[in-house]
Amino acid sequence: MTLHTFPLRWAALALACTALAAQAQTASVEETAKKTAAGAGCFACHTVSHQDLKGGQLPIGPAWEDVAAQYRGKPGAADFLTRVVLEGSNPYASHWKNKAAGIAMPPNAVAITESDARQVVYWILSLK
Repeated sequence: MTLHTFPLRWAALALACTALAAQAQTASVEETAKKTAAGAGCFACHTVSHQDLKGGQLPIGPAWEDVAAQYRGKPGAADFLTRVVLEGSNPYASHWKNKAAGIAMPPNAVAITESDARQVVYWILSLK
């Protein structure tokens, strides 16, 4: 190893370590969000990926990947969805037609804090 390649190897190692740390942090954010959502009862109505129920029935609530696709990149989406989690959804909205049963989401402020709801919403919006 020459003196000229030594710094390059350290730079490559540092870059690899940074990438691994970012992966670990992403996994940690996902695990924390899923644990928070499970504790608040969110998985009773929602799944991460769309799954029709037996007999072709629609799930109660939309899959979070569908939520992410619908709201990704929209200004104010995180604030709007956090309010929906805490205060419930409009029972007359039909934007989940053919993706969910169409039942309004009940208010969940007693089951989850605003900061936890926001953390789950940010994770949901990160889904592809």
